[in-house]
Amino acid sequence: MKERLEALQAEALQELQGVAGPQELGELRVKYLGKKGALTEILRGMGALSAEERPVIGEVANRVRGAIEAVIEDKAEGYRRAETELRLRSETIDVTLPGSALPTGAVHPLNKVAQEIEDIFIGLGYTIAEGPEVETDYYNFEALNLPKNHPARDMQDSFYITDEILMRTQTSPVQIRAMKAMNGKSPLKVICPGKVYRRDDDDATHSFQFNQVEGLVVGKGIRMSDLKGTLLQFVQEMFGKQARIRLRPSFFPFTEPSAEVDVTCSQCGGSGCRMCKQTGWLEILGCGMVHPKVLEAGGYDPEEVTGFAFGMGIERIALLKYGIDDIRHFYANDLRFLSQFERM
Repeated sequence: MKERLEALQAEALQELQGVAGPQELGELRVKYLGKKGALTEILRGMGALSAEERPVIGEVANRVRGAIEAVIEDKAEGYRRAETELRLRSETIDVTLPGSALPTGAVHPLNKVAQEIEDIFIGLGYTIAEGPEVETDYYNFEALNLPKNHPARDMQDSFYITDEILMRTQTSPVQIRAMKAMNGKSPLKVICPGKVYRRDDDDATHSFQFNQVEGLVVGKGIRMSDLKGTLLQFVQEMFGKQARIRLRPSFFPFTEPSAEVDVTCSQCGGSGCRMCKQTGWLEILGCGMVHPKVLEAGGYDPEEVTGFAFGMGIERIALLKYGIDDIRHFYANDLRFLSQFERM
């Protein structure tokens, strides 16, 4: 058996000298050292040896296995080094070549318009107030002069979580929270930006989730003329000095008197076009003098102070500012649409 082992070693080493590549090397490893290899076949006959012969043959077998494994590992290491050198040569980077320009993003148009609105009102002395998007029925409706039986409380208009908890339908609850935080002190000038939720079908002008900015001023001697002057200043900052506004009587439970505000059409300048349906005007927001009951809910005495409030949809402002015809473009994440705002 000793002669067979030594012959096997010589045969294996000779065959390994002429190996052509890593695949053939692996095949030879299996041929000589595998579970069904030549060395294993020889060692199966050790059971027939005497107790004195087994240690001797075992030592020879280990020496033969070690010699074959050493050559195989040396060959394998050589192939690994050659492969690494080939990859380094093929993947060499010329650091003197000009780099590839990476595409850069842009501020989303809704975020851009929201920032512009905030900047305008901060410049007018307003502060920014925020509140929870999951709101109580009291802050979302009751404190805003919307009793339990008011039509705007219809379950079809709001996302209710429980009978007393819902997703806010407007950012007006933040106004109540801001008034309460003042503990009856004035003046108060805040804007309240944020997301709101209403049960609505998505189409070109509506969405179940959209963004609002509402404003509130409370103090002594606040008049409707102050409201009009503020909104005119905002419109001219947002759409240009040539922009004009008009107020039309309307109704909101939380303001009295109330008005809808129109701005001269940004496309035709007021002369009439398809966008404004030949009227020269586009509706932009709602506003009014804060209702006495709302002032009371906020901790103010309506005999001592007055206030005005207004609210606008950020999507609506963006549609008018950029001449976009479908609100769904803002949420489609289409780079062809969004890339247009890189230079604006």
